[in-house]
Amino acid sequence: MSAPTVLITGCSSGIGRASATAFAAAGAEVYATARQGGALDGLSEGINKRELDVVDEESMRSVVDEIVARHGAVDILVNNAGYGLQAPVETAALEEVRRQFETNVFGLVRLTQLVLPGMREQSNGRIVNLSSMGGRFTFPGGGFYHATKHAVEAISDALRLEVASFGIRVIVVEPGPVLTEFGTTAVSTMPDGDASPQSADPYGEFMRRVAATYAGAYDGSRSKLASSADDVARVIVKAARARRPRPRYVVGPVARALVGSKRVLPDRAFDALVKSQYPTP
Repeated sequence: MSAPTVLITGCSSGIGRASATAFAAAGAEVYATARQGGALDGLSEGINKRELDVVDEESMRSVVDEIVARHGAVDILVNNAGYGLQAPVETAALEEVRRQFETNVFGLVRLTQLVLPGMREQSNGRIVNLSSMGGRFTFPGGGFYHATKHAVEAISDALRLEVASFGIRVIVVEPGPVLTEFGTTAVSTMPDGDASPQSADPYGEFMRRVAATYAGAYDGSRSKLASSADDVARVIVKAARARRPRPRYVVGPVARALVGSKRVLPDRAFDALVKSQYPTP
């Protein structure tokens, strides 16, 4: 796979955009996609820019069909598109929950289904699924976002075993906090309830503190432990091009510390750790 054809979703900013640049620098034929083509302005002229919405079957099929017609198959798929819904379980609007799963899970699954026939035919391929450290545990207020990442982990585990005999490798990348617009987007999904002590909303003050925590974790001026989008992109490229990639790559000191803690601590002890570091109602 000296010059693979790479399809990446969610390239308007952050990890997707950095990955498109990193793969192109490594000599790959890159198809960078976003819901709106204008969001891809500024990427290198050598990168193919296409509109693709992971909740739109026609747009996904159109891009995959073009790549297959021109190159035979997608060699590497990077499922990066997604966002984080932040809302308490009790008060979350179900239409927002469905939208979260449509974007983070069902879109990933459908695009994977579309590229697999070509990969099987050539007996080679890599599928890189962007999960999160949140695919290993759950923070209060983000249960539905974490649920989508837990789903990505489970689907990836099943798929890894299902397609291995066809020469296809499935890789999960689990970043911790990354200096991208993810935190801003997550805060924008939070309900605009009254956070005053007199409010009838029992979660208003809690969600205000969650918003402040996200701002601190994803703001480069305040977080010294967050990774950069380029850090994650380097891991993605390395994993995708490895002859025998690991099933999982944990990225960043926060992710390594929390994933390791979850692995060894009993549930009550991990709950106590979360409560000591993260808001709860």
